[in-house]
Amino acid sequence: MDRFIYLDNAATTKTHPEVVQEMLPYFSERYGNPSSVYGFGSDNKVIIEKQREIIASAIGAKSNEIYFTAGGTESDNWALIETAEAYKSKGNHIITSKIEHHGILHTCMYLEKQGCKVTYLDVDENGVVKLEDLRQAITSETILISIMTANNEIGTIQPIKEIGKIAKEHGVLFHTDAVQVFGKEPIDVNECNIDMLSASAHKLNGPKGVGFLYIRKGVKLRSYLHGGAQERKRRAGTENVPGIVGFGKATQMAMDTMEERIKKERELQTYLINRIEQEVPFVRLNGHREKRLANNVNFSFRFIEGESLLIMLDMRGVCASSGSACTSGSLDPSHVLLALGLSHELAHGSLRLTLSEENTIEELDYTVNAIKEIAKKLRDMSPLYEDYVKKIKSEKSKQL
Repeated sequence: MDRFIYLDNAATTKTHPEVVQEMLPYFSERYGNPSSVYGFGSDNKVIIEKQREIIASAIGAKSNEIYFTAGGTESDNWALIETAEAYKSKGNHIITSKIEHHGILHTCMYLEKQGCKVTYLDVDENGVVKLEDLRQAITSETILISIMTANNEIGTIQPIKEIGKIAKEHGVLFHTDAVQVFGKEPIDVNECNIDMLSASAHKLNGPKGVGFLYIRKGVKLRSYLHGGAQERKRRAGTENVPGIVGFGKATQMAMDTMEERIKKERELQTYLINRIEQEVPFVRLNGHREKRLANNVNFSFRFIEGESLLIMLDMRGVCASSGSACTSGSLDPSHVLLALGLSHELAHGSLRLTLSEENTIEELDYTVNAIKEIAKKLRDMSPLYEDYVKKIKSEKSKQL
C-alpha cells in the first residue's frame, strides 16, 4: 500500500511520542506499587497525584474530585449504575438522549431491567437536544440527567451549560460523557453545573486503557469496583501508573495547544466539507454545521452502501468509519442518524471522517478524489440510482 491516511481520530488517536517517552520509565524502572509503604512504591503515589492535578485543572475541578478508571465506558457505567443505587430512595428516573454512546444507552437498558425508568429524549435534525423537552421530562422521581457533551458520530456539540442549569434548578444530578470533548474543546464543570464527567485518554493522543470520572464533592456515588482502598476507597485495583502518567502528559499537551489545534482542524474541516459538497452529488452533511467538533465531518451518500465505500477507501489507504468504533461490524444503521430522521437507506450510506492537526490538504485532496471515484463506481452499479436517473430524465423531457 503506497498510501496511509488516518481519518478516524474519533475512534482512537496515535499516542504522542512525548507521551510514550513520559510513560516508559514506569514500566521497567519506576514500577513500584503506589500502595506500598516503601518509597520505591509510594513515590508513584505522588506522581499519580500530580497527574490528577493536571487533569482537574483542565476542567476547573479539584484534584480530589478526579477518579481514574480504565476508560470512558467504565466511567459511564459507574456514573449511571451507582447513581441509581445511591439515590434510589429519592427516585428511579433517569433522562438521557437517543444519540448517546452505547456506553450510556446499554447501561440505561440494563438499569431498566433493574426497575429504573429511563426517558430517551429526541433530538432535532442537527442532533441537538431540545431543552423544552428536557424540562418537561423531569419529574419528582428524576435523579439523573446524562447528556453527552458532543456526539461521537456527527460531532454536534450540545448546549451543556443550559442543560446543567436546568438540572441544578430542579435539584437533579447532571452527568456528561465528554469523551470526545475533553482536551479538544474548553469545558468547565462549575460553569456548566456538571456533577459527573467521563473522559478517556486515547481520544487525545494518550494511551488506551485509562480514563477518569469527575465526581463533584458531595455527590453520594458509591464504589463501582470492590477489593481495595485505591482512589480514596471508591475504585479498587492497583493503579495503572504508566497509563495515568501518559494521560496527564497528553492532557497537558492538549491544553497547551488547544487553540492552535482547533484553528488548524477547523480549516481542514471546512476545506473537506466544501470539496465534498461541491464535487460529490446527492450528499447530506450530518450534524450541526457550526456547533460541531472542529475535527468531525460526517456525510450520508445517497445510492451508496457505506460499508462498500469504507472497504474501497481502505484499499486506497484511507482509514475512515461509518460511525462509532464500538459498533463496527454491525449491520444495523446508526442509531444516531436514525434519530436525526434519516431513512434507513440514507443512514446506511454514511461516512465519518475525523481529522487531526497532522492531516494535510494534500491528504484531503487525495481522499476526496477517491470518494468521487468510488461514489461514481458504486452508483453506476446501483439499480436505485439507475431508476432515479431515468425518473429525472423523464421529468425533464416532459417539461420540454
